[in-house]
Amino acid sequence: MNNIFFLQASNVEDTSGMLNIAFLVAIFVIFYFFMIRPQNKKRKELQNMRESLKKGDSVVTIGGIHGKVVEVKETTIVLSVDANTKIKVDKSSISMDEATKLSEENKQ
Repeated sequence: MNNIFFLQASNVEDTSGMLNIAFLVAIFVIFYFFMIRPQNKKRKELQNMRESLKKGDSVVTIGGIHGKVVEVKETTIVLSVDANTKIKVDKSSISMDEATKLSEENKQ
């Protein structure tokens, strides 16, 4: 015997579409507060640190070179790494200054 079932339209509204949209919005909000916002905050702090560098500051480059700032230009910095050795590096290659390094060591 063949049983044939027909779907009947009901008067109850289907809210699964709105629930899916709400779920996607919640995921976006979670990503924003836990990933995007902290990354932007750290990037702004690093940019402010690079712009506030002055002669005599101790810094560390991305490559791990430690030195003191001898000269600051618009996009470059001259570092003294030894008594007679100076290196010209781009400002974007500075990863931290001595104050940042000390605060990170205290967190550990």
